[in-house]
Amino acid sequence: MRYALDVQYIGKNYSGSQIQFENGKPIEEPTIQGELEKALCTLIIGGKDTANYKNRRVKTIFSGRTDKGVNSLGQVVHFDTDKNIVASDFIYHINEVLPSDISVDNLRIVASSFHAQKSAKARYYRYELINRRYKQAFDGDILRVKYDIDIERMQSALNFLKGEHDFTSFKSSGTLNPSRICNLTKTEVEKQGDRVFIHIVGNRFLYNMVRTIVGTLLEIEGHNLKAEHMKEVLEAKDRKKAGQTVSPYGLTLVKVKY
Repeated sequence: MRYALDVQYIGKNYSGSQIQFENGKPIEEPTIQGELEKALCTLIIGGKDTANYKNRRVKTIFSGRTDKGVNSLGQVVHFDTDKNIVASDFIYHINEVLPSDISVDNLRIVASSFHAQKSAKARYYRYELINRRYKQAFDGDILRVKYDIDIERMQSALNFLKGEHDFTSFKSSGTLNPSRICNLTKTEVEKQGDRVFIHIVGNRFLYNMVRTIVGTLLEIEGHNLKAEHMKEVLEAKDRKKAGQTVSPYGLTLVKVKY
């Protein structure tokens, strides 16, 4: 039987969402997937024998990879088991087992054809930054931009990214998938007090794509460039033309749509 659940996490203390392998063996670094599979094995297989986890006897498939420091409000994960799971009891117990910065909810049975990654139609990311000259005690790790930014210009720049394009200029070298074409259906920015939120929805994303888009927006603002600079960067298909890849803190996978 196949189950799907929603996973929330704060990514600061993990080396990304997925277990990474080297020479066929998992790298011994904490990941969201590693903690989740360990908890699933404890509840479904029973006991606290970590060999069950290392053998990955309950394998999870994520809707997509998030990097170290990236958060999630709606990561979708599926797994298979022949055990009959009562959702309310299971959600309570697994959240007691998981670390305090990871939680799950909305456990449901899905069709055997459902695939958390391949069945996804769109993913919604939000990047949050602070636009204030001075720091405050509760800013945490969120990026702070000290100079004034023009929200209308930022929106005009983002408008050039909407639709289907080759996003080579915004990918990092770690992108394994040769495809560079993505279709962005939402590219919006809003300001609430001294907080700026950049909302991007697309069918797929390249490695570090959102963070590089934000870096290019800040380059436009920091150098008082025209919004059309974003179009020039997009059409160049050259990573060197784009801005820096900004900090992962403040980036959140909000929702996956099916």
